Amino acid sequence: MRGYFPNLGKRVAVLGLSAAMTLALLTGCGQQKMVGSENTVAEADTSATICPQYADVKPKYVFTYAENQSADYPTSLAAFRFAYQVHECTKGAIQIRVYTDAELGDETDMYKEVMYGGVDFMRASLSGLTQYNATTSVLVMPYLYKNSEHMWDVLDGEIGQEIMDSFEGTGMVALSWYDSGSRSFYMREPVYSLEDMKNKVIRIQESVIMEDMVELLGAQSVALEYDEVFSALQVGKVDGAENNFPSYESKYHYQVAPYYILDEHTRIPELQLMSQATYDRLNEEEKNIIRECAQQSAIYERQLWAEWEQTARKKVLEAGCEIITLSEPELKKFQDAVQPVYETYCSEYMDLIQRIRDAAK
Repeated sequence: MRGYFPNLGKRVAVLGLSAAMTLALLTGCGQQKMVGSENTVAEADTSATICPQYADVKPKYVFTYAENQSADYPTSLAAFRFAYQVHECTKGAIQIRVYTDAELGDETDMYKEVMYGGVDFMRASLSGLTQYNATTSVLVMPYLYKNSEHMWDVLDGEIGQEIMDSFEGTGMVALSWYDSGSRSFYMREPVYSLEDMKNKVIRIQESVIMEDMVELLGAQSVALEYDEVFSALQVGKVDGAENNFPSYESKYHYQVAPYYILDEHTRIPELQLMSQATYDRLNEEEKNIIRECAQQSAIYERQLWAEWEQTARKKVLEAGCEIITLSEPELKKFQDAVQPVYETYCSEYMDLIQRIRDAAK
């Protein structure tokens, strides 16, 4: 396999990279200026998907990439970077047009579009993929990982590759893992123990697994649209919700739910996907370029996510919010309480779950 990115190892470890190493990795086939650790996400150029060197080359293929987040979101910025590098490394033969802000439709619609070749690429949350690939349900289980390092050890290793390979036959090709942080509860009132969760009303995404998890913790779950959460918290319709730091900060939920309970109950990674129909049209060299550029975009996205998350955390602390870290005995109570969801939803994958748990250092 030809190496278009000689600095790309088998393992991806963004958080351990120095700024110089990160910039070297992001250089790719050319010298496009990208965001390094000294820059902010907001400064990123989201318009560069065409390499100027090959701007006048008539493309062999023009592909579409669906992204439902805004143009300045880490996954969108990584999609733009991916498109640029593919255009550069194929010397203009493959052009990828990235559509953000759900311009092509919401994420739910895009799964089928990708499966049948109507859209060529997308970024997808595993939460929505479980109905198309049951194996992915393992990765949305609560308290599955010890920490972020544990998750990336799994996803960047043999198990992660096995799960990506399990997409064979679905009409989708899994290209790379993207980060979306960890989700924790945030509340109108402080929670220090499992007992404090009793009878609390918690907003969740529409998910039977999340519904069962919240109720096993002694609370009541309510499925609400994301844009309804602020007002529901403000008027006391719900006592809390759950999400990652960037979502907590960007939608101002911290203003009405100032207690962030750092239980990190789920770490749901995301996947960069390609239509199998599109993939099959490419020759081997083009396929290799797509895969290597996807891995590069994953390195970039993870760095951006880490910066985004740190900025959000800093903002909510400066606003006077309290981040509550549960004691180890109390966190163990949370973890033990939700174990029935494993048997309910992943009974046939318990060997895989044990392998994931054993991977913790």
